[in-house]
Amino acid sequence: MKIVIIGGTGLIGSKLTTRLRQLGHEVIAASPASGVNTITGEGLNEALKGAEVVVDLANSPSFEDKAAMEFFQTAGHNLLAAEGSAGVKHHVALSIVGSDQLPDSGYLRAKMAQESLIKKSGIPYTIVRSTQFFEFVGAIAQSFAVGQEIHTPPAQFQPIDSDDVVAAVADVAVAAPINATIEIAGPERMRIDEFIARYLKKNKDTRRLVTDVHARYFGTELKDGSLVPSGNARIGSIRFDDYLNQSVPKKQVV
Repeated sequence: MKIVIIGGTGLIGSKLTTRLRQLGHEVIAASPASGVNTITGEGLNEALKGAEVVVDLANSPSFEDKAAMEFFQTAGHNLLAAEGSAGVKHHVALSIVGSDQLPDSGYLRAKMAQESLIKKSGIPYTIVRSTQFFEFVGAIAQSFAVGQEIHTPPAQFQPIDSDDVVAAVADVAVAAPINATIEIAGPERMRIDEFIARYLKKNKDTRRLVTDVHARYFGTELKDGSLVPSGNARIGSIRFDDYLNQSVPKKQVV
């Protein structure tokens, strides 16, 4: 089948493109660099011709509240309208576990607006909510930095390896739409500071960890349990130590 991946050149998109092509599907890795722009609408109609499935992995270039909301609303409207015209049979979107529980975060409010557009579009859909990726734990640690200390909230955390995310999204993309949301997460659940401590130790980073219930994550204070699956989630197989032992990037950007 023909599958169009919006954001097909990013971390998840590039891996997903490879995986689906290996399974024999015709895959279009769409991005502004390839002439497909969900904000302006450029190239959308052409890219979606004959597409049965669209996987939306696009992310806002800004985490500022207003900019994120404008991105997801504009991109969502344009993409879903083009899908309706093209007769797309399945819209798959990657979202975030906890988006519906943390309304103080402008970015997560924008993700909820994106989900709402999908549900109201009339296009058969599956929303995949994922926990945070292993690849971004270092950037999260840096976001909590206060001088030579890292202030982390004592909330539960269950990050996932990007390869497990790709496997889950690929399975969803080639299956029938369920018109519902599923959750995916990594195999280990513990406090955020425990994950960050393991990351810092691997990097020989000696900054001190400080538990701080007021430390903000994407602009919001956390409730315990708001970043982990709430029900019957699909659980990945790759453990955090496996990721750390394979590769620990020195510089990361969320």
